[in-house]
Amino acid sequence: MAANPDRLRFYVDESALGLGKTLAAAREDVIHAGHPLIPECPLGTLDPEWIQAVAARNLIVIGRDKRIRTRPAEVQQLVTAGLRVFRIGGKRDTTTWGWLTWLVRHWDEIESIIRTRDTGPWFYVIYERSIAELKIPDPR
Repeated sequence: MAANPDRLRFYVDESALGLGKTLAAAREDVIHAGHPLIPECPLGTLDPEWIQAVAARNLIVIGRDKRIRTRPAEVQQLVTAGLRVFRIGGKRDTTTWGWLTWLVRHWDEIESIIRTRDTGPWFYVIYERSIAELKIPDPR
């Protein structure tokens, strides 16, 4: 399925590129790092750059970057931009298939969070069996 520019809702960052490509093949509202509909985010784009580009498009982020919340400058950008993030959690990496099963299992809850939270910034972690909101640390 091709992404529909008028229906985009999600951006999958490069930390979960395989998942992003899989979701983009299945859903018309998903793009990923390197996708032609977001040319300002080619592969290799640094976090501060894609955060601004994604926030400007009001997209919701799905990613795996374990350290994004621990970098003060990036946390400040996340907060300032009002970014909405679902991070795939877990202590160990799994396959794209594994992450996809987690997302599908929790998709109704993801949609509920989006409906009830609407504007950001907010940050949730998707685990194999649950979703948990994480407090965004004060970047100061």
